[in-house]
This record gives sequence, C-alpha cells and structure tokens, in this order.
Amino acid sequence: MVLNYIWIAFFMIAFVVGIVKLVFFGDFDVFPAMISSTFETSKTAFEISLGLTGVLSLWLGIMKIGERGGLINALARLLSPVFTKLFPDIPKDHPASGSIFMNIAANMLGLDNAATPLGLKAMEQLQTLNPKKDTATNPMIMFLVLNTSGLTIIPISIMTYRAQLGAAQPTDVFIPILLATFFATLAGIIVTSVYQRINLLNRTMILTLGGMCLAVAAIIWGFSRMDEVLMNKVSLSVANILLMVIIITFILSGIRKRINCYDAFIEGAKEGFTTAVRIIPFLIAILVAIGVFRASGAMEALMDGIRWLFSSIGFDASFVDALPTALMKPLSGSGARGMMVDTMTTFGPDSFAGRLSCIFQGSTDTTFYILAVYFGSIGVRYTRHAVACGLLADLAGVIAAIAICYMFF
Repeated sequence: MVLNYIWIAFFMIAFVVGIVKLVFFGDFDVFPAMISSTFETSKTAFEISLGLTGVLSLWLGIMKIGERGGLINALARLLSPVFTKLFPDIPKDHPASGSIFMNIAANMLGLDNAATPLGLKAMEQLQTLNPKKDTATNPMIMFLVLNTSGLTIIPISIMTYRAQLGAAQPTDVFIPILLATFFATLAGIIVTSVYQRINLLNRTMILTLGGMCLAVAAIIWGFSRMDEVLMNKVSLSVANILLMVIIITFILSGIRKRINCYDAFIEGAKEGFTTAVRIIPFLIAILVAIGVFRASGAMEALMDGIRWLFSSIGFDASFVDALPTALMKPLSGSGARGMMVDTMTTFGPDSFAGRLSCIFQGSTDTTFYILAVYFGSIGVRYTRHAVACGLLADLAGVIAAIAICYMFF
C-alpha cells in the first residue's frame, strides 16, 4: 500500500512541477521530456529484466544443485542460532536461511550479479511460509532491509570510477564507505527489530553484532596497510576467488550426494527464466515513475530547497553538491551512478563533493528497485513497513556518510 502511494506521488509531483515550469517559466520542453522518459525507462526496465535472465538462470541452477546436495540445509543449520533471533518466524533449519546467508555474503563482496538471483531464491522460499501470499511477512521485510542497507565490504566499482576520472588516491574513500554502509545496516536491523518487536539484547545477537564490528575493524586495518594498486588487486581477486569457490562447493555437494548435477542445474535454470519474465511489469512501473520524476525537474528543485534550508540556518552546505547521488540512490542504481560520475566530473574526484558522492553511492542500495524486483517476483502487493524501514536505513547511511566525510576530508 505504501509503495502504491509513493508511486502515485511520483507522477503527481512531476505533473505539478511540469505545470509550474510551463505556466510561470515558459518551459515548453518539460512535458515532452517527461513523456520521452516514459519510453526510455520502460525500455530500460525491459532490458534490465532481459539481462537478468541469463544470470538468474545460472545462479538458480547452481542453487538447485546446492539444495539437492544438502548444502543449503547445512548452511541453515549453521546459522540457526542467529537466524532464530533475527528471523523468529522462519522454522529452524529451513533452507531459506541458507539462501539469505548466500545473498548477504554476495552483497558484502560486491557481487551484484550473484546477489540478485540468490535473493530472489530466498524470497521464493520465504513465500512458501507466507499464509497471505499478497502481503509481506516479517522475515521478508527484515531480509529486504538487509539488502537495501547495502552492506558492502569491497566497493571495487566505485574505486574504478575514481581511478578513471583521475583521482590521486582512488581508494581513499574505501574506509569511509565501509563505515557508512556498516552504520546503515546496523540502523536497518535495529529499526526493523523495533517494528517487529524483536529483542536484540540477548547473548547471541550481542556476540554476532559485536563480532561483525570486530570483523569490520580488522578489514579496515588490513586494507589501510595496502597501497591503492595492491588494494584493488586483492579486492578483485578475493571477490572472484570466493565466487568460484562457491560454485565448486555447490557442485561437490551434489557429487557427494550422488545426484545428477546437470539435471538439477537445468531445473533451477528454468526457474530463472520464469522469474525474470515475472518481474518485468513491476520493474517497468517503478522505473517509469522515477524517470518522470527526474525529467520534470522535481529532483533538482528538491536539492535547491535543501541547499537553501541549510544555508539559512548557518550550516555548511558543501555536502548538498553531492546530495543528488544520495537522493537518487533509493530510486535508481544506474541513476545514482550517473549522478556520482557527474559530481566527480563537475567538482573533481578529489573534491569534498566528489568524495562524498562516492561514499553516498557505496553506503546504501537501491531501495525501491529492490522492493519492486523482490516483491514483484513473488506477487507481494502489500509491503507493510518495508518501505519505511528501508528508507530509515538509507537515511542513517546518508547521515553517517556526511559525518564521516567531514571527519576524513
């Protein structure tokens, strides 16, 4: 229901802004631009879905091997103490726990192509536990908030963009991104737990979250001792080696159970094709609304208003130059990436705004895209508190990114 109101709001705000620009400023290009954006974004949505087909088929095929080989259930048993606290409505040793873990691990390594199909598989498994098929359950919402908070350990693509645009130290945003995305994820867990009345003050969760903090600190320490060339090589190598290890481990689990790995892969790959087709209308709906909102100039007007507000109260408004990336990120990953590149091109990759735009890009994920794809894949229409929790996690990431950027740069 919330997503419905937001979707309508995008169109209505865009229309009002368009009328104002036409009547008061004589901008005759605004409505052609909005209509043009509907065609462009609907085409983009279809191309994204089409592009996902191969990746979905590959990874759902691999997941099917792991499922039949017993590896998913083994992961579920391993994570059972933590997941019974964080996802109390998921039965003990349910395969969804293993799929959720694989998805989160892929996201942390920056392996977006692997994370999406693994996440869709997890949603499909969670849907089997759902008594009301059109309404999001608590575990679904917690899982999606973990995705939208965008915990990423290796932001290799951002560092690559910085290098291409001539940054003196392309990796200087690595630690700030890691800190910002960690705070966003932690805030997402806490906010969602409050909504769902989950008690985090227990031995298991304290040890888990404390262990995560120590792991993040160790990673920060380790990478801070490397130069930029070595950091990029290690980040890229670790991500790809782990990805290959996952594939081989799943296949070995199938061999150990003496299943037909090829047939299992084909069965899972077929599910990937149908899933990709199923998400097309949901993706078109959200991307077209976002495209119209952008083309109307509403995003630019919002940014100008924020700059005026902070300047009027005497606050340093330097961060506002990078804010388009933060405002676009919940709406569109490619749009936010374009905003980041544009900010670095305009102000310089080593400027305050240039660095902050990179931290914004890495601190959270595309909330509305994730909600549209993941809920759309299983036909969920009523998202309950998913949007609110996802956006609050995004807000925590944005605030953390601004504070950390002022601290570092």
